[in-house]
Amino acid sequence: MKHTAYIKTVLGPIEISEVDGFITELFFVKDPYEIPGEQKTPLLEKAEKQIKEYLDGTSRGFDLPLAAKGTEFQKAVWETLCKIPYGETRSYKQVAELIGRPDASRAVGMANSKNPILILMPCHRVVGLDGKLTGYAAGLGIKEQLLELEMTYAGR
Repeated sequence: MKHTAYIKTVLGPIEISEVDGFITELFFVKDPYEIPGEQKTPLLEKAEKQIKEYLDGTSRGFDLPLAAKGTEFQKAVWETLCKIPYGETRSYKQVAELIGRPDASRAVGMANSKNPILILMPCHRVVGLDGKLTGYAAGLGIKEQLLELEMTYAGR
């Protein structure tokens, strides 16, 4: 059964979902005036606590069970995202090389665009080869804020 909760954050409202004990979705709500009732579970409460700690700089990682639906290639990309250290970035090319597909930079970008669990599977840490910010499902402004937050707290 799917349960959904909504988290108010400094970056805007987030919707997070759990199915059978795994986080399956996390995204920013575009229209905060249309937030339906929520169905918090212990896992969603734990996720909320960890996300708030991450956003206020008191935590750098997450200890949550994730289950994203996608192709094997997408899952390989998403698993690699989770290995990019807090406060660091990798290029699409570097991620492609890390999964053993050095010519698949564009496919890595497409997999990032399909990431159903933003922040927890940190696709915001992937940038263009020249270091410039490129696409993010929640918008480049949010991506920039997440990277700035991590850079600010990484040295502590």
